Amino acid sequence: MTGSNAGRPEAKPARAAVTRRSVLAAGGAAFAVVLGLSGCAQEDALAKQAKAGDNKNYVAGDGSVTEFAAADRKSPTDIHGKLFDGTTVTAGDFQGKVTVLNFWFAACAPCRVEAPSLEALHQEFKSQGVQFYGVNLRDEAATADAFDKTFNLTYPSFNDKDGAVLLAVSGLVPPGAVPTTLVLDKQGRVASRVLGEIQKGTLKSLIAAAVAE
Repeated sequence: MTGSNAGRPEAKPARAAVTRRSVLAAGGAAFAVVLGLSGCAQEDALAKQAKAGDNKNYVAGDGSVTEFAAADRKSPTDIHGKLFDGTTVTAGDFQGKVTVLNFWFAACAPCRVEAPSLEALHQEFKSQGVQFYGVNLRDEAATADAFDKTFNLTYPSFNDKDGAVLLAVSGLVPPGAVPTTLVLDKQGRVASRVLGEIQKGTLKSLIAAAVAE
């Protein structure tokens, strides 16, 4: 009996060691899963960062796409606002051209993901008279400029901290839903909308459809 009892304490450390290895392995697997879901993690982290910085809610769209038949479109948007470079843009500047409006701010993770696609589409369609504008809802000029430089964006953005452009499309862009992208037809009416991060191929099709009208 004494020999048997003496053997048991020796077995316990071995079992404990196996348990620690199992926990470490499980922890490593969990970490890998977190890395695999980094897009969501980054979005959540940056959303919290943005909220902490200015106490505004962050609402991400679900990527849903809505197209409006020409007969069902509302009146032309009555947009009036200033770009970060001081240029004033009015509703008349949207007449005769297809326009893409992208609502964004720098701490929005999906905005960062879609920025290269927006610039690529801008370059692809500008020869067809399509104009792109960002609509920045929160940032100071220096922050917006740093974002543009980081992603090599060449199209301008509205400084819309006062919400003037957002108000002009009230009912089409939910307050705080960032990013949201609108395609305006040649009359300045909203032809289509994407709530959330754009898919390049989808937005390309929406723009092409508006150009073809």
